[in-house]
Amino acid sequence: MILQNRADIIRNRLQQTFSPTHLEVTDESDQHIGHAGHQGGGRHFSVVIASDCFNGLRRIEAHRRIYDLFIDMIPNQIHALRIKISRHAP
Repeated sequence: MILQNRADIIRNRLQQTFSPTHLEVTDESDQHIGHAGHQGGGRHFSVVIASDCFNGLRRIEAHRRIYDLFIDMIPNQIHALRIKISRHAP
């Protein structure tokens, strides 16, 4: 898998599952050079997402639903996934 495609895969899965009103996916791996996960090829990503799908959910449940989308990519392709959930677009 090409590194650039990981962000696209994350973005596509989130869009298809949650139909977000706002979505940002950022590869932050360069900020973690020297970190053990960076050495193994896993990348660090940040997700900012707003979706009505999260209404009524506790934050931890919303995070679980997001992580479940990437179970096949964690920890080898995605080492860390930082998530910020909003109920509405910023």
